[in-house]
Amino acid sequence: MPGEGESWQLRLDGGGIPEDAPLPVLMLMASRLMGAFYGETVRVSGVKMSPAGLGVLRVLLAQDGLKSSEVAARGGSSPGTLTAVVNTLTREGYVKRRPDASDRRVIRLYVTDKGRAACEAYTEVGGPMWRHAFDFVSDEDEPVVRRFFVEMIRNFSKLAREERSA
Repeated sequence: MPGEGESWQLRLDGGGIPEDAPLPVLMLMASRLMGAFYGETVRVSGVKMSPAGLGVLRVLLAQDGLKSSEVAARGGSSPGTLTAVVNTLTREGYVKRRPDASDRRVIRLYVTDKGRAACEAYTEVGGPMWRHAFDFVSDEDEPVVRRFFVEMIRNFSKLAREERSA
C-alpha cells in the first residue's frame, strides 16, 4: 500500500490498484476511465457532439420542453456549463429553444429530429459497447452493484444540494 503522499499509478492493463485502496480513490479512477470510454463510444459511433451534449439530449428525450435549469438539475451539471452545451447543440441543429406558451420570458428546450437521429445512431453503436463494458458483473452481483450506484447517486445528489444551499 502506498505511503503518505504516494498515489497509485493507473496502468492501461488495470493493474497496480490495490483492492484495499480507499473508495474515493477507486471511484475517481473508475469515473475518469468511464469518461474516457464514453468519449470513445461517441467517437466510434460517428455522432458529432460531445458526451455532455448527448447527456442533455438524453434528459430532453426523457422529458422534452424543459427549462435549462431543469435540464441542468436532472443532468447533474451547472447552469453555466449547460448553457455552453445547449448553445452548441442549438447551433448544430440538435436542440431548439422556444418561448413557453404561458410565459414568454421562459425559454424551453426541445430535441429536433436531427437530435433524435443522433441519439439513435449513438445507441446503436454505444449501447453494445456499454453492455460489453459491464460483462464482468455477474447476474448474482448485478443487484448489489445496482444498489450501490443508486445509493451513491442519491448520496452525492444530497451532498450537492446541501453544498449549494450552504
